[in-house]
Amino acid sequence: MPITLENVGIAVRDLDETIAFFTDLGLTVLGRDTISGEWADTAVGLDGNHAKIAVLQTPDGRGQLEFFEYIHPEAIETEPTLPNEIGMHRVAFSVDDIDESLAIAARHGFHPLRGVATYEDVYKLTYLRGPSGILVMFAQDLRKGANA
Repeated sequence: MPITLENVGIAVRDLDETIAFFTDLGLTVLGRDTISGEWADTAVGLDGNHAKIAVLQTPDGRGQLEFFEYIHPEAIETEPTLPNEIGMHRVAFSVDDIDESLAIAARHGFHPLRGVATYEDVYKLTYLRGPSGILVMFAQDLRKGANA
């Protein structure tokens, strides 16, 4: 049976803030909507499910993120996920210039958890907390610049 990843869904506090952050990084909004009704209750498993949603696509056209801002039932605040917790971990992006990506994140008030690491002269990597505490990883392949 063939299977294809459709998207990764993430509940957020503020849909507009989240869209602003990810579109500044280069993702594009494929669509926005407000969903509710019996079909939404059944699909998600929540009575009275009512949410604003947006689907964003990566510039390469291969990845999509779907963000939800719940209107009802009220969103439940949790502590931000730690890198070693079981469950949803992070959203990772390959970037051409990690410093440029970090500058974009900083304009939104988001900074690395601990700085930028270099892995065996192959990758520069960092984690940061983005909108709604989402863990975001940037990875720059250092070998790409070596062949230019």
